[in-house]
Amino acid sequence: MKLGVNIDHIATLREARYRGLAWGEPDLVEAAALCERAGAHGITIHLREDRRHIQDEDVRRLRQSVRTRLNLEMSNTPEIVDIALRTRPDIVCIVPERRKEVTTEGGLDAHGQVESLTATRRRLNAAGIEVSLFIDPDPAQVEASARIGAQFVELHTGAFAEAHRTDPSDGSELDRLVKAARLAHAAGLAVNAGHGLTVANVPRLFDVPHLVELNIGHHIVSRALAIGLPAAVTEMLNAMKLYAG
Repeated sequence: MKLGVNIDHIATLREARYRGLAWGEPDLVEAAALCERAGAHGITIHLREDRRHIQDEDVRRLRQSVRTRLNLEMSNTPEIVDIALRTRPDIVCIVPERRKEVTTEGGLDAHGQVESLTATRRRLNAAGIEVSLFIDPDPAQVEASARIGAQFVELHTGAFAEAHRTDPSDGSELDRLVKAARLAHAAGLAVNAGHGLTVANVPRLFDVPHLVELNIGHHIVSRALAIGLPAAVTEMLNAMKLYAG
């Protein structure tokens, strides 16, 4: 199981002081390199429509510097799709986006957007970019993702993470993830997962089959304040290493 490190909130720290300026710290290229040297298998960034953290120039610079795998999270809007086609990340993950949300609050409604998502998927694939859809662990969304022709789904683990926090013995959200992963794999989709994951709850995900990659950001950046970014990446990799698939 691979680890993609989301560095959005490193950009959040920079924007708190240097918003609107062409320079500032911390530097995302340096942060991404630290994550890669610590063993991360990829770097994830979310170019939001309101540019609250990641900026267009960040996408360009990281595309030039990332040596592992650059994953661009994005909404299915013409402006952002055009940026993806120009910068050509290795993979994009199409996510829902609402301006007022603090972070992505749920999965994409792939079932209700088959036609538009299929058109975007075709354009991105034609440019050599793999496509993932960030969805809730729901059979209808998995089946729609397969019809759209995505290469990956990323299962939204937010409800699982909240259930683990409030009642670790409650396995209902874990069961949903297990069933969705099995269905996605049977449909020919590769399976990623992410949202709200920590070193405490990741081992519970070992029951979920077919996971290729976890995308984790906030917890790693938070831990980095105490132990440093490379150590936080290593800590997460150690939490993941016994996964058998």
